[in-house]
Amino acid sequence: MQSLIEIKQRLESAKPLIQQKYHVAQIGIFGSYVRGDQTQNSDVDVLVEFEPGFRFGLLTFCELENYLSDLLGLKVDLVMKKGLKPHIGAQILREVVYL
Repeated sequence: MQSLIEIKQRLESAKPLIQQKYHVAQIGIFGSYVRGDQTQNSDVDVLVEFEPGFRFGLLTFCELENYLSDLLGLKVDLVMKKGLKPHIGAQILREVVYL
């Protein structure tokens, strides 16, 4: 099982490509890996914010999610910051660790 540090290192090394290819302005990790209560079956929760004015589609979103899953060797649950619901969004924003 990977640690938060290992996941952060992999994402940090790929961050320039992620920003350039997928127009990501901000990327962070939240959920079980940040809280330290991940299990063997946990996915990695990743929060992204796309560059202002960038019009992305479902294909871009799915490509990014698949790229991150391949990079980490773990299932990734990709969430857009813009799409957060108020109650759960507040909790996510409190625990997110940005890269």
